[in-house]
Parts: sequence; structure tokens; C-alpha cells
Amino acid sequence: MVGILLAAAGCAGVGGPVPGAPPHHREHGFANTNTAFERPGFWTVQGFRARRFWASIAETRAIPDFPRMANDGRALRDNREAPTLTWIGHATLLIQLDGVNVLTDPQFSERASPVSFAGPRRLNPPGLGFDALPAIDVVVISHDHYDHLDRPTVQRLAATHHPLFLVPLGLKAWFASVGIERVTELDWWDSREIGPVRFTLTPVQHWGARTPFDTNRRLWGGWSIAGRARRIFFGGDTGYYDGFREIGTRLGPFDLALVSIAAYEPPEIMRMTHTTPEQALRVFTDVRARTFVAMHWGTFHLSDEPLDEPPRRLRAAARAISLPDERVWVLAHGETRGF
Repeated sequence: MVGILLAAAGCAGVGGPVPGAPPHHREHGFANTNTAFERPGFWTVQGFRARRFWASIAETRAIPDFPRMANDGRALRDNREAPTLTWIGHATLLIQLDGVNVLTDPQFSERASPVSFAGPRRLNPPGLGFDALPAIDVVVISHDHYDHLDRPTVQRLAATHHPLFLVPLGLKAWFASVGIERVTELDWWDSREIGPVRFTLTPVQHWGARTPFDTNRRLWGGWSIAGRARRIFFGGDTGYYDGFREIGTRLGPFDLALVSIAAYEPPEIMRMTHTTPEQALRVFTDVRARTFVAMHWGTFHLSDEPLDEPPRRLRAAARAISLPDERVWVLAHGETRGF
């Protein structure tokens, strides 16, 4: 999401459709397929950009006391087969499935930013320290924004764990530029099998950028992670649109749906590319999941809603549709649950 602070000033377009290619492909990049998708206006973006930049260096608002669970990683390092999920923070989760250890969008840095002196600062330390991780086999990346793709973290993972990085189209060159070669690119609906686990990149509605000059040059997506008996949907970042029903039909049902519940205010900036808690539950329903897992909240302050509002809205919305509390997981930082 923090890419909006860099790229929203407007960049060169990605050109028109490519004859014979999938509809999301463009001459110089990629596009969302929802015909109603639109970007916010220039001045609307500039006001938001200035407000968030100032907040990143001068924020005085009290940080809520978010729950944490102590986790030294010992049980995770000893685990060989039991399916577990651990929330490290933001969109970084450790998934253990059929003996394969997976990290999603790993972010262990102090800021989600290209610079050390500004940009969203981490509000909570990682719930599981980097040195406490089990051996990581696979890292999945949803898109190239700084809160989801952190250069120091992926370089450290590559040097320490040597995982396979599964990434959307266009990102392999970026990884090569930072010295990481064990990378496989996928397009929407492409799959790769790592041991008994099948990874499929799915469409979502978002965008990409790391500089003011590369908007939408690299693809974005969610991930289906399917083991022998259990399946997980990881939504990355997305706005709500009707494409999630196709994911549920083609790849579901899922045991867990990991969906963002924050970064939704103001709607004139966020409505097309992030979900409110209520919309996140629609994603959960559309992909045909059994249990909802809240993510992308309480770690970085990226938008204008109160920091502690998203889980409260989620609980209220879930009860309004008679979804039992035990099927809505709002994990503490560092919490591990079996599934």
C-alpha cells in the first residue's frame, strides 16, 4: 500500500491490450479486469500523500495495546507435519502445511518504506523473530508495495534460508537486481507444486509500484496454497470485486481465508484496492472458506481509520451474518493455531 505514497503522482501508462494475451496483460505491464475500476484523482491523492507522510514522521496518537503472544519458535521448528498458522504481523504469516514451511509477504523491517527516516513505522515488533523461524522452504509474494515486499527481509531470507520465491509476473527481474536468483514467476491461474503443496497465483484487484516510474509494470495477485487435505487462500492486498467467486469455484473450498481488514479510509483513495471488514467477509464467502483469518492490521499505520477499529468492525459484521466467533480468527501477534 505504501507504494501509493510514491507512485500516485502519476506515471507513464502501461499501454493497450496485447492481442492474443489474457485481458489483464498490457503492452508495458498489467491492468485490473473490472471495467468499473478507476484510480483516485490527482489532487485527492496528493492530499492523502502529504497527510500520511507527515503522520509517518510526526505521529503523536497513542498506539493501542494490541495483544501479543510470546513465541520463541521452538514448537514450529520441531514441527514436521501438523498444519499450523502463525501471524507474525501485517501480511506476514508462517504457514506449515504437509512438511512445507511457507512465508507470505515477509516484512521484518522497522519501516515499510524505501527510506529509513520516513514512511509507515512498525507499531508492533514481529510476533516471531527472524532468528526464531523454522527453515523456510517457500516465500510467496503478492505484489511489489513496500509493506509486502521488503528488500532487506527477502535478502536476509535468501542468504539464511535459501527458499524458493514464488512471485507474480515482472518481479523476477527485480529479485535478480538485489541478488536473488531462486525465483519463479507466475501469471494468474498458473500453478507450481513444491513437494505435496500446490501454489496457484490468483487474480485480485490491486496495483503495483515501487517508484514514481513503474506503476503496474509488475503483476499482483493472491495465492491458493493447497496441501494433501487442507487449503488456504491468501488475499494479499485487494479491493472487492466479483472475481472472487471464480476463485472459490476453481480452487475452493478453503479451510482458511487470510484477508486484509484495514487500510480502507478514506474511501475515495482506498475503495477500489482495499477491503473494509465487511467486504473482507464477502471475499471469505465468495472463495468458499470455512474460517476467516484477519490480517493487514495493527502493524503499520497506513490509512485514516482508527488503528483498533478494523477488528471491532469485523466482529460486528460477522455476528450480523450469524458467523460464529470460532470461525473468525483475530490472532494476536505471535499467535500460532492449528487448522
